[in-house]
Amino acid sequence: MARGGQGLARVAVVVRAGAAPLWWTGVCAAGIGVVPPGVTGRRIGVMAGAVCFIVAAAVVAYARRGRYAELSRSAARAAKQDVLQDRAVSVRNWRRGHRWWLLLGFLAALGSAFAVPAAGGLLLAGTGVGLWLKAAWLGRRERDGEALLWVRVDWLGKRAGAPAGRAVKSFRSTGIAAGDAAPGGARRRVDALV
Repeated sequence: MARGGQGLARVAVVVRAGAAPLWWTGVCAAGIGVVPPGVTGRRIGVMAGAVCFIVAAAVVAYARRGRYAELSRSAARAAKQDVLQDRAVSVRNWRRGHRWWLLLGFLAALGSAFAVPAAGGLLLAGTGVGLWLKAAWLGRRERDGEALLWVRVDWLGKRAGAPAGRAVKSFRSTGIAAGDAAPGGARRRVDALV
């Protein structure tokens, strides 16, 4: 790393990193969780799961938006010495830091199927959708402000925690073309670079 520079990870990439694992873990747990009839029965379990899915998606998508907005408004321009972390590295760090939580969530969702079939899995899947919606919201903010938002890697901690957590003091910003991820944290399309 260059002298005086900081490692920076894209905010939207870190938010989006958990969306796919939570979605697929939840879908698998819900699929397996439909097999046992449970205490409530399958019909009630799936209906309760649908409600959990919608509530989880909404809560996760809207949680801490004020904090994200506040940090993005006061974002300082990234220095030339700062090192921009690749999208793949940010995603890998988040998934490595949360793999045991994902496994525990999957096992808890399977265990809850014996009481309320499919509900736990749909709750996990809804959490993944909520993260994707939050990343899409961040992407719209980035496009509107024509600046990508970054957070210092050392503030995320070893587990690549929340990019708007208590340890995060501020965001940094760069031009819209910086890094290898598009606004919102998705992979940047090759034809968009040409």
